[in-house]
Amino acid sequence: MIRNFTYLVSLLFLATAFMNWSTSTNDSWQQKVDPKIFEEAEQNPIIDFIIAFKNQSDLSPTKELKTKEAKGIYAFNELQKTAKEDQAMVINLLEQRNVSYHTFYIVNAIQAKGDIELIQQLAELNEIKFIEHNGFFKVEEFLPSTMVQNRTVEWGLEKINVDEVWAMGYKGEGVIIAGADTGFKWNSNPLKDKYRGWNGSSADHNYNWHDAIHSISPLHEDPDPNDPNNNPCGLNTIVPCDDHSHGTFTMGIAVGEEGDNQIGVAPDSKWIACRNMERGYGQPSTYIECLEWFLAPTDLNNANPDPTKAPHVINNSWGCPEMEGCNSSNWATMEQVVNNLKSSGIVVVTSAGNSNMDASICSSITSPPAIFEHSFAVGASDINDNMTDFSSWGPINVDGSGRQKPNVCAPGLDIRSVLLDGSYEEKSGTSAAGPFVTGLVALIISANPALAGDVETIETIIEQTAVPKASPIDCGGISGSAIPNNSWGYGRIDAVAAVQMALNTVDVKTPSKATSQLMPNPFTDNIRFEYDGFVGKTTLELFSSTGQKVASFEWTLTGKGNKNIEFKDLPSGIYFYQLQNGEQTIGGKLVRK
Repeated sequence: MIRNFTYLVSLLFLATAFMNWSTSTNDSWQQKVDPKIFEEAEQNPIIDFIIAFKNQSDLSPTKELKTKEAKGIYAFNELQKTAKEDQAMVINLLEQRNVSYHTFYIVNAIQAKGDIELIQQLAELNEIKFIEHNGFFKVEEFLPSTMVQNRTVEWGLEKINVDEVWAMGYKGEGVIIAGADTGFKWNSNPLKDKYRGWNGSSADHNYNWHDAIHSISPLHEDPDPNDPNNNPCGLNTIVPCDDHSHGTFTMGIAVGEEGDNQIGVAPDSKWIACRNMERGYGQPSTYIECLEWFLAPTDLNNANPDPTKAPHVINNSWGCPEMEGCNSSNWATMEQVVNNLKSSGIVVVTSAGNSNMDASICSSITSPPAIFEHSFAVGASDINDNMTDFSSWGPINVDGSGRQKPNVCAPGLDIRSVLLDGSYEEKSGTSAAGPFVTGLVALIISANPALAGDVETIETIIEQTAVPKASPIDCGGISGSAIPNNSWGYGRIDAVAAVQMALNTVDVKTPSKATSQLMPNPFTDNIRFEYDGFVGKTTLELFSSTGQKVASFEWTLTGKGNKNIEFKDLPSGIYFYQLQNGEQTIGGKLVRK
């Protein structure tokens, strides 16, 4: 929560507390500050910046967890713990200085606004890794369409054989898709019935919508830059709204369906969303805020985070080029966010970008999040299965990694979807290609629910079943005829082949036949743990909604039975549990009345 108030701390407390924080003894603090901050300081006394801490959570143990829920709960608890332990002193300092700030836990960082004196004081702390500029950047617009046609099932869906997957009975049922974009018109006809917050008669936006836009972007140069009415949606909205149309269009490609207008890859999926751009302009902080919310969605008061309500896949049809605010000094923070989402069991789909305007420029993928190792980057192809003349290519050279990208390609030229007024139009760009892969993830999980949370397997299935495509141009020392290459990645996605492989994938992480139940739920003073097939050491840990461990139990079990657990002193609220028995880990939510 953003705070802007005076926090009274005695001088004695501050003096004592800061004795525990070692500081630099020379001017090395300047090396820990983004040069853009010094540039802005020449014009503005107050700078928007992000404080990145050195210490980051180790989420590698999630690889051993068996379910998406267990991964998400573990990641949430560990991230919360690290942030709380490390950030307390800086928060005290910021509140003593009466500056506004916003804490993050998905990455150990704090966004704040202050002067160079404050920035120096922060940078001199050895516990701080870097002070990053929180600049603005603009969404990559769709490109003009080259044709206008009226049709029911779209060419892109037919090209990747979605119709065959539908005929098999898989349309994304039981899967949650998330969109991080310019907002979303939730009650648009092709999207309304797919929105998780709509039950057919009423809407509940708790845990289904978040708005990370708290101020007007100065880049619009509005007559009154502080007037929230400059934005057609306003600020801090509690109802999904799209102030641009980009987000609504992309979600239509992922899930949209209206009568015979079949535009979405996975029309039986449900969607949730977060607005991360103000009329197309975003900041690193707004992008991070949305991605953090997806890891553990909250209610409309930004309270009671619940990782069990996290989506299976996030569509990111946006990029942050260096010319618009992102640079090598702040990439690491955003990459850590992507890494942590993957560890929590969420697939992060990104658009490769539209920077290759003559279809021959190697290393034209240059901006986050597509450049990151654990982003699943998507290029764009056309109706004839050719590479479009705008889709960006790898390898990734801006960070010196030379890694191959994109991962795959998908239809991205003349893709029809819904606009804010309910009409349909064709647009082009990798922003349109990304949602095809997002929808494909939903089809794979609906076909084999055991794969939910197994990000690596899902991504491998999509890559291995793609139609191999060669490029006439070699990039980064990789032949264009090699598979994968730096133009197509592994090739153009094939939905039916991917689903068939998913159905044939043996789930080596299938939990044992042991069963358990915690009841009643909601509970008052007692919980009854009933189990069957549990043998050996068994632990049950309970965490608060902020990630704090509040209780822990350990038993040696011998097969079948029950345990009565008393919680008389536990405050009412939402709690999460982790139940561990041998190699089996089960996660879930409990509600104390």
